[in-house]
Amino acid sequence: MERKKFDIRTDAKLLLKRNEHLQKFIEPYSNENRTTYIDYTSTPVIRYKIFDGYDKLVTGFSTKLGGVSRAHLYSLNLSFTRGDDADNVIENHKRFAKAVGYDIERLVFSNQVHGTNIRVIDSEEDAGKGMIKVSDIKEVDGLVTNLPNIPLMTFYADCVPIYYYDKVNNVIGLVHSGWKGTVSNIAGRMVQTMQEVYNSNPSDIICAIGPSICKSCYEVDDVVIDRVKEGFNEEEYKQIVEEKQDGKYQLDLHLACKINLMNAGILEKNIAMPDLCTCCNNNILYSHRASNGKRGNLAAVIMLKE
Repeated sequence: MERKKFDIRTDAKLLLKRNEHLQKFIEPYSNENRTTYIDYTSTPVIRYKIFDGYDKLVTGFSTKLGGVSRAHLYSLNLSFTRGDDADNVIENHKRFAKAVGYDIERLVFSNQVHGTNIRVIDSEEDAGKGMIKVSDIKEVDGLVTNLPNIPLMTFYADCVPIYYYDKVNNVIGLVHSGWKGTVSNIAGRMVQTMQEVYNSNPSDIICAIGPSICKSCYEVDDVVIDRVKEGFNEEEYKQIVEEKQDGKYQLDLHLACKINLMNAGILEKNIAMPDLCTCCNNNILYSHRASNGKRGNLAAVIMLKE
């Protein structure tokens, strides 16, 4: 599919004021054959068709567009850890929260270290940790809760976001799955946590694998592949790794995460695969690889409504 080009250096504020221009830009990303679509008012939000129709659920994924950050952080950087001015980050959060539909003062942040630790958010005291409260959530790459009106947020710039929704018990989760988390199976660990803490049945859980780096863009070396061989059996390895003649490999994190989810009991029909690569689409999404590390952070958010 041919995509229209967008110059990210163009003033996003001006573009967003002229919705007809914004719509022309996002149209190629929002046709009926996609698993995601870009919703916009003043700030674009990537949403997932698989979650449409669930009234108690709020989800979204950010783009670069619609914020106030400058230079290599342009424009909607949502991380306080990228060297951005804190006031800019807060303003960006306000805009994204308004577009998605949640209260930023109740946001709970992860503290990602490419591990497999999952934090159960089981108290109102957790609301706001990382945003307006000093947080004790450390070395955590996954968040899960059944409490309403507490938005959970994780951060990205190529790694894989995975959303979880137990539609029977009203439980939500988010995990950050980079290559280390993928080979260590954080995706399956979240399913196990939902079973143990909330008595979730995997067949009731709906998942979306969000925008992240695709196989064609993700070249890795022997160090990574040796770990992949430890985390996946021979048949799975053949599905997710393409070996090249130059001693390099192309790794399919999307399919690897899907395999982890299905091995944990998630039904294939309940898994939405991504159709946006952060690296291929670095004009609208932050990509660590495409920018050589000079970038802001995207964010995934999920929340239950009362």
